[in-house]
Amino acid sequence: MLWVKAFHLVAVVCWFAALFYLPRLFVYHVDATDAVSRDRFCIMERRLYRGIAMPSMIATIALGIWLASFNWDYYKTAGWFHAKLLLVVLLIGYHHMCGAYVRKFANGTITKSGRYFRIFNELPVLALIAIAILAVVKPF
Repeated sequence: MLWVKAFHLVAVVCWFAALFYLPRLFVYHVDATDAVSRDRFCIMERRLYRGIAMPSMIATIALGIWLASFNWDYYKTAGWFHAKLLLVVLLIGYHHMCGAYVRKFANGTITKSGRYFRIFNELPVLALIAIAILAVVKPF
């Protein structure tokens, strides 16, 4: 179980690194004025999303399910775990919103501002704080 937990934590760290950096790239991309920079950001965003964010999310989910299976009788009745799962589901939605933005940037159809993406960039930070507190403190 400890090996599964260790790899789950590695996957979570990689996933959050991507979720922190990708919206920051969106901020820079929106503010870019030349075609070369915009093209470069499209490549960086696509590679980060497909090469790091997506595999990390899949690994996080798979390893999390595996971890929960070790003691499912406890987890299925733990309120903190249900709250954590809700946040993870919301994070998966956020992840897919990022994917939609990657496609919109690539198609040149993005309509959001740099200010929007600066605020959007803070959402996974709040999720991480809440998830860490739920998983470590188990407040309910």
